[in-house]
Amino acid sequence: MPAEKRRRNVLGPLLARRLSSWGKLGELLLFPSSCQICEILLEKSGEKIVCRECLADLRGIDSPFCLCCGRFFDGAGEPHLCADCLRDRPPFTRHRSGARYEGVVKDIILLYKYRGFEVLSRILADFLIRSLGGEEDLWSGIQAVLPVPLHPAKEKSRGFNQAVLLAKGLARKKDIPLLKGRLVKVRPTAAQTSLRAGERETNLRGAFRVRNAAGLKGKVVLLVDDVYTTGSTVRECSLVLKKAGVKEVRAVTIARA
Repeated sequence: MPAEKRRRNVLGPLLARRLSSWGKLGELLLFPSSCQICEILLEKSGEKIVCRECLADLRGIDSPFCLCCGRFFDGAGEPHLCADCLRDRPPFTRHRSGARYEGVVKDIILLYKYRGFEVLSRILADFLIRSLGGEEDLWSGIQAVLPVPLHPAKEKSRGFNQAVLLAKGLARKKDIPLLKGRLVKVRPTAAQTSLRAGERETNLRGAFRVRNAAGLKGKVVLLVDDVYTTGSTVRECSLVLKKAGVKEVRAVTIARA
């Protein structure tokens, strides 16, 4: 065998091993080496940020719920309207969360939203599809997916909009157009978690606006956010969208607090 060919045969596997090692080093620099929930070492192939055992605990909830706002009811029974929605229907027709805001679901949302682990958006989008993807009443007829926007200053400081990445994943998996930038936040607001329930409505009033309303008129849209607490954000966004001519607003969130 010619010397040059022997060198290529030797260098091929050697180069592959080095590239693999560099790839692993790159992952260690970008991602932590232990699970950010239970702290065990991430040793299995493909594990990043959260171990497989913790991801196995990322499950939806089997509980009756309100057919409109999605509130979870304790105990057994069929889905039905809650007292609040019977008394005063919100501007959206249906909202659903994948789970309660607790346990591993809450831990992963916090890692995603506040620790900057953007790669978790794929895991959370998969979770929503597993939990809610089969609900025809929620998905049937949806013509566009819209993420709940952040104010530009907030998005710049955080580095990304968690709702946008989640909406991209859902739009891709359901093969529905993503309309980013149509719903915008035009003024900064205090963090909703710092306010009482009654203050949350006034805090968001006038904070959202629709751009290019003509492209939304008559459409059935799906609004996407991370957590539903009192529903103030989803409600205010829905009001603005309906005023812009949207026919129907439905909404999904990862979890309900």
